[in-house]
Amino acid sequence: MILQALYELAQEEHLIQDPDYEPKPITYLVRLDKDGSFLGFTVTREAPPENEGKKRKATPKSFAVPRCRARTSGDRAFFLYDKAEYVFGMDPDGKRPTDKLEQRAALFQEGVDLCSDAISDPGVDAVARFLKDLRTGRQTIELPEDCATNDLFAFVVEPNPDRLVTDSPAVRNFWKAQRATADDSEKAWCLVLGREAPVAELFPGLKKLPGGSTSGVALVSFNKPAFESYGLKGNQNATVSREAAETCATALNRLLDTAYPHPTRSGETLPKRRIQISGDSVVVFWAKGEGDVACDIFGGLLEGDPAQVREVYRSIWRGKAPHLDDASAFYALTLTGTQGRAIVRDWFESTVSEVMDQVAAYFEDIDIVRNTPKPKQGDLPPAFPIGRLMESLAVQGKREEIPAQLAAQFVHAALNGGPFPFAVLTRAVERMRAEIGKMDWPDVARRDARAALIKAVLNRRGTNKEIQKAMDKENKNAGYLLGRLMAVLERMQQLALGSVNASVVDRFFAGASATPIAVFPRLLKNMRNHAAKAKGDNAKAGAATWLEKEVDTIMADVNSIPAHLPIEQQGLFVIGYHHERHWLWTKKEDRENEA
Repeated sequence: MILQALYELAQEEHLIQDPDYEPKPITYLVRLDKDGSFLGFTVTREAPPENEGKKRKATPKSFAVPRCRARTSGDRAFFLYDKAEYVFGMDPDGKRPTDKLEQRAALFQEGVDLCSDAISDPGVDAVARFLKDLRTGRQTIELPEDCATNDLFAFVVEPNPDRLVTDSPAVRNFWKAQRATADDSEKAWCLVLGREAPVAELFPGLKKLPGGSTSGVALVSFNKPAFESYGLKGNQNATVSREAAETCATALNRLLDTAYPHPTRSGETLPKRRIQISGDSVVVFWAKGEGDVACDIFGGLLEGDPAQVREVYRSIWRGKAPHLDDASAFYALTLTGTQGRAIVRDWFESTVSEVMDQVAAYFEDIDIVRNTPKPKQGDLPPAFPIGRLMESLAVQGKREEIPAQLAAQFVHAALNGGPFPFAVLTRAVERMRAEIGKMDWPDVARRDARAALIKAVLNRRGTNKEIQKAMDKENKNAGYLLGRLMAVLERMQQLALGSVNASVVDRFFAGASATPIAVFPRLLKNMRNHAAKAKGDNAKAGAATWLEKEVDTIMADVNSIPAHLPIEQQGLFVIGYHHERHWLWTKKEDRENEA
């Protein structure tokens, strides 16, 4: 079903204009005169539009070039485009042996000469003469200063400096015939096309998959006998035709690329359809037909785009579902990259309307008051991007530390409305205890994200009173009350002593959230001392008295301080601390407005 949905996507978006050609980023155009004289290089790098004031790196322009078999091992030259090692026999890094460079340049020239002898095309003839001149020393060139080893070169010939040599109809026909001749693989029933066709020898590589090789990784691969069955060899174990494999790989590469070139509108790119959720995992998503318009909103929601999130919030506030009432099929695929092959973590199918309903519920689940200060420029996002939620579960927010399977399970729950993984609660509580004392802006932002995750997990489990966005004085759970108490004790210490090297939270938060009876009696005794000290200052006396009353109010609902809090109550402890801290540091008029 995955491959069939990808095949349909490629057809709907017209990604396969010519099955024998594919888009590739060509960094340099080699300009030649019609007699093969070298005229110079044209750099195609373009800087994309700035995104929210952030400058983005210039990237090469994509061109449709002959679809060539990927290099896996050994030397293999592409047709009329390639790296400097193959095109010119030159290594930008100067590390490759001369004999290896000569061998690769000869392979490249062999393909050009074959085409030049077979057809009459001025462009190909000019390239063949240029390459011969390079080999005999009649012409010499110097590579561009900023040329990288993986930069691709292609040829243009005057008087057509904007058209690749490979765009010539004669060259296209030649390459089509070459591909047909080379396709001598055994025919079998294609699982995607539903008819007999030559089986793909190799599934084309997926580019820009986090964690995967830069040269591309396969989605379907049988590279060892242990993966084969019934005497079948290689990809005969999953009979996908060359046409289907190339089409599905093109669709996946389109989804993985944040700026895939539009197949019919030059200079434009297709909408982004991916969200990275961990260091090596990404979610790609799409919908059929007109429903694909909803994916623009869906992607903006999960990445915390302010306009999209506000629209969903307004829909929830009005008691209505989001404005997309669409029965079109919706798909989401979670992939993890490795050096060998792509790992399918999750496959999700639904409809656009159902997914948008679930997304609205998801944002209600993670909605919580913020303790993060407003940034110097702009506002806080109205909701947490899913990437930041996952990063909050890793040590110091390191994306590579996020378990790929956990991130995939979380996304699946957000899409289908099921319970979030219990491991999210465990990791969030652990990270909160470990990093509670860090006060840099990113640390506080991660604490807010953890509180949102804990709220979402507990509410979907439904074993306790529903947790509200902000302080809930009707919540009498022991963990929640003790978390509130911890925030008040912290505020009293700050009132009495000001800034200290190690606050009550730094020293006792972990113990108080797990074994309260071992910590709180001592903290309450110290609180009275802090209150007495604060009352000695007339400017602080009123605040100290108010905090004492807050402690008494909370303790009135605590029948007895428990010896141990289970993990769910520890989660409530975090939420209570988060809510109370926000309440204590909010101005009186703002508290009244929130209420």
